[in-house]
Amino acid sequence: MKKVLMLGGSLYQVYAIKEAVRLGYHVISCDYLPNNPGHQYAHEYYNVSTTDKVAVLNLAKSLQVDGIVAYASDPAAPTAAYVCEKLGLPSSSFESVEILSKKDLFRCFLQKNGFNVPRAMGFHTYEEALAVIDSFKLPVMVKPVDSSGSKGINKLTDKSQLKAFVEEALSYSRDKRFIIEEFIVKKGYQISGDAFSVNGKIVFHCFGNEYYSNKVSKDFAPLGECWPLMMTDSVIAQLQADLQRLISLLEMKSTAYNVEAIVDENDNLYILELGARSGGSLIPQITEYATGVNLVTYVIKAALGEDCSDLQMKPVKGCWSNYMVHADETGKYVGIEYDADFKNNNLVEYVTDIKIGDHVHRFRDAQDALGTLIIKYDNPRQMSEMIQNMDRYVRVKVE
Repeated sequence: MKKVLMLGGSLYQVYAIKEAVRLGYHVISCDYLPNNPGHQYAHEYYNVSTTDKVAVLNLAKSLQVDGIVAYASDPAAPTAAYVCEKLGLPSSSFESVEILSKKDLFRCFLQKNGFNVPRAMGFHTYEEALAVIDSFKLPVMVKPVDSSGSKGINKLTDKSQLKAFVEEALSYSRDKRFIIEEFIVKKGYQISGDAFSVNGKIVFHCFGNEYYSNKVSKDFAPLGECWPLMMTDSVIAQLQADLQRLISLLEMKSTAYNVEAIVDENDNLYILELGARSGGSLIPQITEYATGVNLVTYVIKAALGEDCSDLQMKPVKGCWSNYMVHADETGKYVGIEYDADFKNNNLVEYVTDIKIGDHVHRFRDAQDALGTLIIKYDNPRQMSEMIQNMDRYVRVKVE
């Protein structure tokens, strides 16, 4: 029986651990949180941080694993690639995965290879940024180079905000680096979703529309994605071409990607993120509902060097979204209320580990999500209306 090491056992990684067990592999999980829910479904668990490359290497070597999966985890993706490279296990190169995992390296790579990219610079200190901030056209985004879920990201509209935003970005950066990049005014929705390459060729993607709310403190932090994609065929074709060129330049192999892209007011396409891992917020599960394709199966098979050549594009059927359940105020969680028709006709799944009495924070970014809904709609019009007014259908009670 082949052994697969799963890096992480968080709530959103449970699905992948269960899938690996279902496929008949011996499943080993590890991270520094023994109470994470995924570990109960693995055959073995080890208390080893997924960001400690040397410790994970020693663990994988001692256990003689056949493959490593960093499912839906930006921090763990470089670790998986590093260990696989050292042990000769299936993976894309550590250098390429690290480029995709660090925003400053990624922006430099895009610029060097002629992709559309906003003006961006990486820094270690506030003083470095202050020295050049006047050369940027405001607004700009201040971001940790290595965070996900919009954590530590702020939109700077005045130079007086710089110090506070740099401090917040650095507090979320494991590498203690941050990036400043000029803000792109988007046309239509931001594009978000997952893709998969087999032997370096993109064979599948399921892109949706990222949506936001001006009712939360950071209106650039997404509340979810919805499908099908509302973009022209020409935009989709350009995105496919740019992604394939990027993947080829990086010599990526068989793996999943989480994609973020945007079209500006002049119809220029920008790839904002290409994470070398599956998307969070139940994106792979929605992809399966919408297309019938279980990408998690292929993630695991690819990590074990098994044949993925049967993976093919499938169209999206129906209208779907995820939604980050969140509180509008900070306090003690009391419960959640649903509109009756919504609960009976639209709600498909709710994944959460929140408990009554837990402290919750007013939504700023993904760290404040109380859980994630999967929602099905009758048609695009209903989907648009409900997404814009989700607080009518889902209400979090806080005291």
